[in-house]
Amino acid sequence: MTHMKTPRVNYAHLNATVNPKHVDSLLRFFEQGSKPVRQDGFGVEIEHLPVRNGTDLAVNYYEPNGIETLLNRLRPFYDAEKEHWEDGHLVGLERDGIIISLEPGGQVECSIGVLHHAEDLTASYAKFRGEMDPVLDELGFRLVNYGYQPRSGYADIPVNPKLRYAAMDDYLGRVGRFGPCMMRCSASTQVSIDYGDEHDAIAKLRVGTAIGPILAWLFRNTPYFEGGDNPYLLLRQEMWDHIDPQRTGIIPGLYDERFGWRDYAVDVLSTPMMFADLTHTPEAQRDGERPLEFAAFRENAGEIYPDRALNDYEIAHVLSTHFNDVRLKNFIELRHWDSLPIALAERLTQTVGSLFYDDAQFERLTSFLDGVSEEDVAAMKQDLQSRGADSTPFGRPWDFWRDFLGLHGLQRRAAPGDPHHPDVFQH
Repeated sequence: MTHMKTPRVNYAHLNATVNPKHVDSLLRFFEQGSKPVRQDGFGVEIEHLPVRNGTDLAVNYYEPNGIETLLNRLRPFYDAEKEHWEDGHLVGLERDGIIISLEPGGQVECSIGVLHHAEDLTASYAKFRGEMDPVLDELGFRLVNYGYQPRSGYADIPVNPKLRYAAMDDYLGRVGRFGPCMMRCSASTQVSIDYGDEHDAIAKLRVGTAIGPILAWLFRNTPYFEGGDNPYLLLRQEMWDHIDPQRTGIIPGLYDERFGWRDYAVDVLSTPMMFADLTHTPEAQRDGERPLEFAAFRENAGEIYPDRALNDYEIAHVLSTHFNDVRLKNFIELRHWDSLPIALAERLTQTVGSLFYDDAQFERLTSFLDGVSEEDVAAMKQDLQSRGADSTPFGRPWDFWRDFLGLHGLQRRAAPGDPHHPDVFQH
């Protein structure tokens, strides 16, 4: 198969828009994430949609017997020293190996890791649910795994008390499409993986960006949208591609042969920020007053943060305001997939492990994708979004991809009245 080569792009002109000390801060951060001695770790995040028993309407943070009550009831199972509070509200729990956090619409996220065997995911998750489910039964609601709320629309759900989300809501409500929908009603499964060095990280970013949408189709799990049937073949992709193109989609220049960590750092730092978290920026203190926490700036990081090396909190915030299909932190975060039931989440994690940690399989993938350009990946995504099962990603039929990705056992069967229901998978 012949692919177009990405044109050579000169990024040097962008350097004038960023602070070199900030660039160096990100480069050190990426370097610190390198694992030259192979560990092959996984971090898995599963977001859950809370719905009331009997009605399937969304449960929000503030209502009686809602998400705030749930978190408070779970506190005895988690470390008191690691609780997360904002403005007097409990918004997260943590203990070794697991973090419970909230997405903007009260979606309950369970982050598990670091795992070294994908098969360990189910056992770790079972402990989480063993503590969670009796409390949910008492409160009269449950957590479901879909890509979007089954009965409620975005206008029905208030944003939870995390200051970050109030700022995001203000910004994303003004740009693009789907911002409020994504924030309040969507849920995902994300898998994070290790990298050995810069070369390995860039290779994995490229492969993950190209393969992720194909896996998203095979593991799709969004039957509903805004209280009705979902009209989009890949709703999660449709939403993220149109929320704010300057910080979503394919990383600009990723398939340029010269692309490296510095290019990624420059892109992130030169993008106007949605908002600035200054809670850990000492210079924001004003005569003992509360620090300016989330300022709705539109400048880039160099115009907001001081002329010095960024601290780890500031770095994490800057990186977290970019939402590319595959995101580089001090690990690689693959972000393509709908929320999945645990058996499918484990199958997905196993597939990710076989593709990225099996040297022979990863070599097959990189060889097949050699010469693929950013334009090729964008065209593939559009083909998937418009033709679904009739699409031919990178010119190949679906039987090829199921075989190539080791997913021939993942077939979908018809279910009366609900062809996209999660139970339509067979293993």
